[in-house]
Amino acid sequence: MKKKFKSFDKRLLHWFNDTIKCKVLDRFMYRITNLGGGIFTTIILLAMIVFGKEKIRVAGIEGLTSLSVSQIFVQVLKKSLQRERPYNILKNINTFGINLRDYSFPSGHTTASFSIATTMTLNFPSISVILVILALTIGISRMYLGVHYPTDVIAGIVIGISSAVIIHFQFIELVEKFSYIIYN
Repeated sequence: MKKKFKSFDKRLLHWFNDTIKCKVLDRFMYRITNLGGGIFTTIILLAMIVFGKEKIRVAGIEGLTSLSVSQIFVQVLKKSLQRERPYNILKNINTFGINLRDYSFPSGHTTASFSIATTMTLNFPSISVILVILALTIGISRMYLGVHYPTDVIAGIVIGISSAVIIHFQFIELVEKFSYIIYN
């Protein structure tokens, strides 16, 4: 079974990282990947909390909570499993000059993207298609840039969605009370 996952990872990574590679995607993927980074995602959620009206503010707090929980889980897994990044193991990986020092599994950018996309989808269903496509594109960019295996991205999707759903349905009353206390 382990050999099948490794084979799947290598083939799909090669397809995203080399087979579909072109100058337009090189520029696009290098830029869009940053939308899933810690700085950008935190700034967006803090802006929603500080400048948003009631529903947007609550969604921002919920999103920040989900993002925090999911990223703690990501860091624990990265440090526990210590999976090397593809460019440290596989030959002929296009890395675009990216050299990260942490581990590969799971993808933190993908986790953050799906955590926020799921939170916002649960709160604002009318924009769900756009957010899911954006989150999926960020996940694909991680493979295109050669910094994650497909299974890293899949794990990030599962962790991101799970944390958002759990926070939304189990802790929403707590998030709403916290929001009410702060802003009233």
